[in-house]
Amino acid sequence: MTDPVSSRKPDPRHGPRPVAASLPIMLLRARELVMEYFRPFLADNDLTDAQWRVLRVLHEGGPMEPTEISVRGLVLTPSLTRILKTLESRGLIRRAPHPTDKRRHQIILTEDAHELIARLTPLSDAGYREIERRFGPEMTRALLALLTEFCRR
Repeated sequence: MTDPVSSRKPDPRHGPRPVAASLPIMLLRARELVMEYFRPFLADNDLTDAQWRVLRVLHEGGPMEPTEISVRGLVLTPSLTRILKTLESRGLIRRAPHPTDKRRHQIILTEDAHELIARLTPLSDAGYREIERRFGPEMTRALLALLTEFCRR
């Protein structure tokens, strides 16, 4: 016997907008689509998306405190703690005392991390080229510009 409540068609006037019109869901779909071009080389190097973001944030920003890594890399603090332990055990980061406040510490990339990033950068660049080939450079640039503006507001 069918449940009359669950088999009803939703009334669009009451309830959330359709999934195809949901900004959070469409952004997640776009993210997953884009990550298809990057996950294979990350997996081949035993890296998760979040670990790669942490390495990239440190590569771009230099030594920084975990809180700043969390903000810049969009990694929740509990996850970051685990990620930092993993990266440290792999010899990709090290902890150092903060230069002006010895109670705090900074995270620093090791030479191995710099070498890994240098090795993976061409693969990352190839991923971007594939995205541009599939969607066109104009659409890719326009999407990035729109998202950049969206995040600034």
